[in-house]
Amino acid sequence: MRWTSALAIYILFWSLSVFLVLPFGVRTTREAGGELVPGQAESAPHEFHAGRIAWRVTIVATTLFVLFQLNYAYGWITPQTVDLFGRGKMVTR
Repeated sequence: MRWTSALAIYILFWSLSVFLVLPFGVRTTREAGGELVPGQAESAPHEFHAGRIAWRVTIVATTLFVLFQLNYAYGWITPQTVDLFGRGKMVTR
């Protein structure tokens, strides 16, 4: 695999990981014991730590990417492995 393809796949894993990691560890202002600012949504986070979230996302994305690369190299899971209905078999007449 070319390095540009690997980089593009890593960026895809990183952007997917943002949505996986973002909801964890979030506390609303009410849960933190603070008061809402007028116009603030009740579900808004009390504090937002972008650096901490970026670090967690990078760890998750790197782990997923390494698993992807190992699967690519060793072929643990192939399209034939997940073919549950036998549609990948060629029909010859």
